[in-house]
Amino acid sequence: MVVSSRGLLGVEFADAALEAAVRAGLDRVEALLRTTVDSHDALVAQAARHLVQAGGKRFRPLLTLLAAQFGPEHADDQVVAAAVVVELTHLATLYHDDVMDEATVRRGAQSANLRWDNTIAILTGDFLFARASGLVAGLGQDAVRIQAETFERLVTGQIRETAGPAGWDTGPIQHYLSVLADKTGSLIATAARFGALFGAADEAAVDSLRRYGELIGVAFQLSDDLLDVASTTVESGKTPGTDLREGVRTLPMLYALASDDPGGARLRELLADSLTDDGRHAEALTLLRDSPAMARARHTLSDYADRARTELVGLPDVAARRALASLADFVVARTG
Repeated sequence: MVVSSRGLLGVEFADAALEAAVRAGLDRVEALLRTTVDSHDALVAQAARHLVQAGGKRFRPLLTLLAAQFGPEHADDQVVAAAVVVELTHLATLYHDDVMDEATVRRGAQSANLRWDNTIAILTGDFLFARASGLVAGLGQDAVRIQAETFERLVTGQIRETAGPAGWDTGPIQHYLSVLADKTGSLIATAARFGALFGAADEAAVDSLRRYGELIGVAFQLSDDLLDVASTTVESGKTPGTDLREGVRTLPMLYALASDDPGGARLRELLADSLTDDGRHAEALTLLRDSPAMARARHTLSDYADRARTELVGLPDVAARRALASLADFVVARTG
């Protein structure tokens, strides 16, 4: 009898050998990550290690290692280096995000901008981008180009999010989804693409895994949106209703605001104003949980997960494909 394991971010491993290989790969990633962020300057080293030591899901390296399984070189050092490149890039964006959001906590620890100041946090993010660039240079010209294109999308997504839909050719909902594709999906797509590329998978597999990565990346962010509303605990890693309180308009809120249903008038009224007051916040959260907007957001999440699964259909029927499919299942199931 095969006993499945779901010990790594919702990935179900029905194959013990695959799980062992991925866990061993993640250990190698962690070791190289810690070495790469080190510096002879004590302050730089301390600031750069801050978020590495705080932990995290290592979702992007996990996808890199799983995607590499579709090629014969899945244990190659370049696969590990590529996984570290995407994780360093992700970590660097978190330093910058915390400055823009004026955050005080990141991964359960004091944010870098609060522990030091905004300047140190921004420059630490730049330092991590530099270290990622150094690693990717060793992976070849194609990798450098892919990383540059990914970084362009990350920055474009952040600018578009900051500017809002005004001035763009899309409405608020399509704008939001396209921002997620740029700001979140693009790097996750590159994580999968790098894994397949440096695992020596064929070109069709590389392209399918890239598309899968982008779709599953958007799906994960949408599931976080839903968890923030639906959870009655701290499953989402933050207090439920945090987005509501901070005025961050995620997909369920955008659907609610776009509705002209008379039954949603009170919710729209609340969402149009500040929700820092505990009573108004609680009322809005309750109404949003039971609203058609939540059902519509769940449908959108399911659509992205289904599209991600479709990208796996043409891949070899190996254990890694089943693991990636289980991740698409999990991203929907985790929202209840």
